Amino acid sequence: MTQQINASAAVDQTAGGISKKGLSAGSVGLVGAVIIGISCIAPAYTLTGALGPTVAEVGLQLPAIFVAGFIPMLLVALGYRELNKAMPDSGTSFTWATRAFGPWIGWMAGWGLIAATVVVLSNLAGIAVDFFYLMLSQIFGNSAEIAGLAGNPFVNVGTCLVFILIATWISYRDMQTTQKVQYWLVGFQLIVLVGFGMMAFVHIANGSAFDPTPVSLEWFDPFAVTSFPAFAAGLSLSIFIFWGWDVTLTMSEETRGSRSTPGRAATLTVIIVMVLYLFVAIAAVSFAGVGGVGVGLGNPEIQGNVFFALAGPALGPFAVLMSIAVLSSSAASLQSTFVSPARTLLAMGHYGALPPAYAKVSPRFFTPGYATIASAIVAAGFYTIMRFVSEDVLWDTITTLGMMICFYYGLTAFACVWYFRRQWFATVRNAFFTFLFPLVGGIILSVLFCTTLIDSMDPNYGSGSEIFGLGLVFVLGMAILLIGVVIMLVQSRVRPAFFLGKTLSLAAPRYGEHED
Repeated sequence: MTQQINASAAVDQTAGGISKKGLSAGSVGLVGAVIIGISCIAPAYTLTGALGPTVAEVGLQLPAIFVAGFIPMLLVALGYRELNKAMPDSGTSFTWATRAFGPWIGWMAGWGLIAATVVVLSNLAGIAVDFFYLMLSQIFGNSAEIAGLAGNPFVNVGTCLVFILIATWISYRDMQTTQKVQYWLVGFQLIVLVGFGMMAFVHIANGSAFDPTPVSLEWFDPFAVTSFPAFAAGLSLSIFIFWGWDVTLTMSEETRGSRSTPGRAATLTVIIVMVLYLFVAIAAVSFAGVGGVGVGLGNPEIQGNVFFALAGPALGPFAVLMSIAVLSSSAASLQSTFVSPARTLLAMGHYGALPPAYAKVSPRFFTPGYATIASAIVAAGFYTIMRFVSEDVLWDTITTLGMMICFYYGLTAFACVWYFRRQWFATVRNAFFTFLFPLVGGIILSVLFCTTLIDSMDPNYGSGSEIFGLGLVFVLGMAILLIGVVIMLVQSRVRPAFFLGKTLSLAAPRYGEHED
């Protein structure tokens, strides 16, 4: 059977409530969900791309900023957990914001998630390309010519498209295939990162570190950061490194125990990654310092790709393992990150917010095949354009991604608060988990979004690239949001049923009562 199932036909039976979309139910357990969550965060990839820019903003307070970034992520994750208990749905932010605030805000929440994942998909592919050629150069005797191939935009883009194609093929297949691939890729990168941290401390103890810097409690003091703009910029980058845990919620319709397992997996994922990040960050700062020369983390020449520079001094002859780890991390995340936008697009097609083609589910693999391919095409196009517009594409897209994360995570956190407004103080637990925690998390993310949006207007923000006198990060962020608004307005004319609340309506059920 080659035809695809069009799940949008089920919309007529929902009466404005949530409904299933034909995905493979019960195919993911708690451990599998956590592994995919860690994979989507991609610790090795995110650290090599974010350590340098974050140090550039906050210096030795890197651990403090990581902890500060962890707090809103945890608070929002707890809000996500409550929403998933009440309404397990693959649309997550889109579905929940629609149920809380209505179709217009819900549509933009879904767009924020899709935009963020498309941006990071291109970024992941770019990192994979860099480390692919670095790995080849190390295998063939540290050949500068091979490593330099990543700098050729045509070779770079061509290789990137191949990686995206492979990731798309794996994502199109069933979730069992995804889990099997992720167990190996995630396990390897975690082993190498822990090994890197241990070797860094060995060098410090032996006196052979590049710039041994004693660990201090001041590193954990966020108030030691010199200015609020620097703190906000560092926090935005810190939030980026935790992003991706919500993939466990988008798999809720495919998870065993759909009301409890996804939320538990999200919380475990954030905590595990936090512990790993602190260990590696402290090791890196202690080993290399934050100076602006050599492999010091403050050196602008290495900030876009820190592990590229630190692998040799820290791991010696085993430096190639770090290249393979970052390559496997970005490749693993490239594949698992397709889960979120594909399932959000599926939900938007299912409820009539996008063309019905997006609601198609593969009859063989029970995955959102059309939406997966669409995500890949857009991500490939975005990376190709960005690679030729900005040589510092990785830094600029990371900062832009931070804005998009704050936008849709913040909306979802406020959706949790408003959706459960009638039950805030019914119990002490409700007061914390449905009101205080998501409210504080949403406020923090909203402040960061506005601060980053204003600061990024400066052409010197980020990599220093600019368009018409405005910083490239600001132009990218505003362009992404405005494109979303335009598409939403077009869809409201073409497909008015969703925007009239006929396919997915406002609701505020009593706490503890779940929708089927």
